[in-house]
Amino acid sequence: MLTNAMEAGGLAVVTGGASGVGFAAAYRFAEAGLGVVLADLPGDALDAAVIELSGVAGAGPVLAAPTDVSDPVAVAALADIAFSTGEVAVLMNNAGIGKSSGSWNEPDAWRQMIEVNLFGVLNGQQAFLPRMIEANRPAVVINTGSKQGITTPPGNPGYNVTKAGVKVMTEMLAHDLREVGAPISAHLFVPGFTYTGMIARFIAEKPPAAWTSQQTVDWMIARMREGDFYILCPDNDVSPERDRKRVEWAAGDILNNRPALSRWHPDWAEAFAEHEAG
Repeated sequence: MLTNAMEAGGLAVVTGGASGVGFAAAYRFAEAGLGVVLADLPGDALDAAVIELSGVAGAGPVLAAPTDVSDPVAVAALADIAFSTGEVAVLMNNAGIGKSSGSWNEPDAWRQMIEVNLFGVLNGQQAFLPRMIEANRPAVVINTGSKQGITTPPGNPGYNVTKAGVKVMTEMLAHDLREVGAPISAHLFVPGFTYTGMIARFIAEKPPAAWTSQQTVDWMIARMREGDFYILCPDNDVSPERDRKRVEWAAGDILNNRPALSRWHPDWAEAFAEHEAG
C-alpha cells in the first residue's frame, strides 16, 4: 500500500516531525517526491527542519504546522492546513513524550503522556481519517508505538500504558478500514533502541547497540512495502528473532498464567533465559 500511496503523490503529514524518527521519516517521504507537512511544537527545531526539507531535490511543498497534538482543536486545524494544500498520502502519528512515572505516583506525568502519546494519535485519526476515506485514494496511516507497549517492561508504567493503547488503537483502525473497504492501510511502527534527541539528553554519544533514526525509518519503509502491519524494528543488540522470543514469552504469561511480567521475576529468570536462547 505504501508504494501505491507514494506513486499517487500528495502529502505526508508527520507529527513530531522536527527531529528524530519523525524528521528521518519526513526526509524519506520528501526524497520520494511527496510534499511534507511537519507538525511539531513551535520553535527553532521546527523552523530548521522545514528549511532542510525544502532543499530535498524533487520534494513537493514543505510546510511547518506548529501543533500541540494533545489539543484536538489544534489537530483539526492541522488537517485543514494539509487538505487545503493537497491530498494526504501518508499520516504519521509519531509525536510522543517520555516522563518518569510509577504505579502509585506522578499523576501529572501520567496525564501528560496519555494526552500526547495516546490522545495525540486518536486526535490525528479522528481529524484526518474521515476526509482520507472520502478521498478514496491509496494512503497509509502510521502510528508510532513502542516495544514498551507490547512486552511492557517494568520501570515506567505510565509510558507503557500509553503505548499499549496505541497498539490496540492501531489494530482497531486497521480492522475498521478493512471493513469499510477503504484503500488505506494502517501500520504499527515499533522502533527498537534508537538514538534520538530524547536519549542524547542523557547519553552524549550513540551507544553501539542503538540504531540511528535513519536506519529505523529505512526498516519501517522496507517492511511497509512488504505489507507488514506490525513493524518491530531491530537494533544492533536485539535481532528480529530475539524480539519474537520476547513477545512469545509475554503472551505466554497469559496463556500459562505465570506471574505478571515473569520475564523479570526472579523465580522465572532461568526459564526465560532458556527460552530466549532456544
